[in-house]
Amino acid sequence: MIKDLLKDAETRMDGAISTLHEDMAGIRTGRAHPGLVEKLLVEYYGAPTPLIQLASISIPEARAIMIKPYDQTVLKAIEKAIMVSDLGLMPNNDGKIIRLNLPPLNEQRRREIVKHMHARLEETRVALRNIRRDVLKDMKEFESEKMISEDDLKRGEDEFQKLMDHFAAVIDKIGHNKEQEIMEV
Repeated sequence: MIKDLLKDAETRMDGAISTLHEDMAGIRTGRAHPGLVEKLLVEYYGAPTPLIQLASISIPEARAIMIKPYDQTVLKAIEKAIMVSDLGLMPNNDGKIIRLNLPPLNEQRRREIVKHMHARLEETRVALRNIRRDVLKDMKEFESEKMISEDDLKRGEDEFQKLMDHFAAVIDKIGHNKEQEIMEV
């Protein structure tokens, strides 16, 4: 019973970590990568559609992204989506492709990005705390309903704490690596 709770909690925590990875991919660093624009929502025939479904995204050089739409009619919509996004990039449209040139980040902008990144890390930590609250509540209910013994409850809490510590360390490592990547000149 406790093993099922722990397995479910681990699955939920893995989901939170994978969401964090996706969020971190979308945070701009000094170099270009497709993750910056892949999830950008573009208005396509009245429905918001991720850019990755509408165009091929390539990196021709270290500080440039090239977006080639599969359908040329969506070019203006992609351009508009990039302009209203929080990327701070100006698209260059030549009628067939869109080029995004990433200017080098100054120190102040890097610090703002790091602050934004830390907010996302904290959101993931809060998600883990919510999972912990739910699991511990369920364990205590099982113990109060005499489905598990007090010793089982204590062992379950200890095992769960080890799981929490592992995932907290993973979050810290992801944050540390991304911060180094952002601050790298």
